Amino acid sequence: MPEKRDSYESPLVARYASREMVALFSPEFKFRTWRRLWIALAEAERELGLPISSTQIAELRRFADRVNFAAAERLERELRHDVMSHVKAYGLQCPKAAAIIHLGATSCYVTDNADLIILREALKLVLARVRLAAEALADFCRRWRRLPTLGLTHLQPAQLVTVGKRASLWLQELLLDAAELERRLELVPFHGVKGATGTQVSFQHLFGGDDRKVRRLEALVARKMGFERVVPVSGQTYSRKLDSQVLYALMGLAESAAKFGNDLRILASRKEIEEPFESKQIGSSAMAYKRNPMRSERMVGLARWLLAAAAAAPQTSATQWMERTLDDSAPRRMYIPECFLAADALLILWANVAGGLVVYPKVIRRSVEQELPFMATEEILMAAVKAGGDRQELHEVIRRHSQEAARRVKAEGLDNDLMARLAADPAFAHVRSTLAGSLKPEKFIGRSAEQVDEFLRDMATPAIRRLRRFQVRRAEVRV
Repeated sequence: MPEKRDSYESPLVARYASREMVALFSPEFKFRTWRRLWIALAEAERELGLPISSTQIAELRRFADRVNFAAAERLERELRHDVMSHVKAYGLQCPKAAAIIHLGATSCYVTDNADLIILREALKLVLARVRLAAEALADFCRRWRRLPTLGLTHLQPAQLVTVGKRASLWLQELLLDAAELERRLELVPFHGVKGATGTQVSFQHLFGGDDRKVRRLEALVARKMGFERVVPVSGQTYSRKLDSQVLYALMGLAESAAKFGNDLRILASRKEIEEPFESKQIGSSAMAYKRNPMRSERMVGLARWLLAAAAAAPQTSATQWMERTLDDSAPRRMYIPECFLAADALLILWANVAGGLVVYPKVIRRSVEQELPFMATEEILMAAVKAGGDRQELHEVIRRHSQEAARRVKAEGLDNDLMARLAADPAFAHVRSTLAGSLKPEKFIGRSAEQVDEFLRDMATPAIRRLRRFQVRRAEVRV
């Protein structure tokens, strides 16, 4: 029987993101987390004196990872309520504990706390992938720290930089993103046990008005779920501004990835640097010779999508009326997972590309040599003035020869002959012997190599070392 593919699949799941990130946003992880939260709540309530037995807790633990999805889906069709369908489905498996599942809680106890747990784990995974990309870029900066290349401002020839110095700009932006992501990770709180409007009144009733026990309950549950910080005040939900702040950190990644990808596309068009290209890879179905920068193009495309999708989060936050409104539910189910999946996909590509960049020094050298005579003219002018020449007259001679040399290059496709022209002009007779020596590219890179060394030593290496606490296997680019 032929395999059927008759339903939509998200490309982020099917083609781009890692199995690890997909698993974090899976129903399995989500609903197991809900069950862990119900267990933590029941345990804490028991420890604080509510009539919940060890037998009931043991029954809940026994089925913590055995989610009966079919029963929950059947119940949700009847109840039109996802949390209550899972409460009842769990109760079917745990009849002794059914009466105490979700005791005192509102739906957002499981939904919001689970979302924050998933956000925290997803940020850790993103940071692990940032580390892999940053390590690859740092190696590239170090290797090519001294190779002169033509700097471009306004996408026009400017002063020389080095290949490693240019790459340090890419790495610096990635590390700025890493710092913001780390900060957001540190600030992810637990929603806690807040009740229907955030007042904890249901838990007050459970504990006979004992405020101390209500506070201890929240701290206990948070600690059981691995959190030290709890949202201090909330409505029914935690502030959706937290989502915006996290997704804005992912937007920062998208900005940096697009810059990196676009720069590589330009460099590939100049035949100076290329992304990895596999032995059997096809660049075009029509033009067999092509080596399209498809990874860089995909990075730019995914970045564009992430920038657009994440922009929905502040719109949701801005329209949350009073203590809560449910119009946040549908978009959050889409933009939170898919923004993380897109960021994950971007970083898989980034590490792959940065770790396999191909540099063509001879092409780079040729580009430099076409422009270097123009850059050397200031040094030549100063030397000729020191030899007794008139600065203004010499400037006019250089201007005239430069214009003609540029015309030959652009209009006739010839090599830059500016140095030959200056050597033949009597105005530069006194410095003719030094003209050839003025065209060494290494003289025009300034402190590029030293800046790379200082940047790697002072910023990049400490940042990457700090990121090594986040570990993940290297993912393949799947298509």
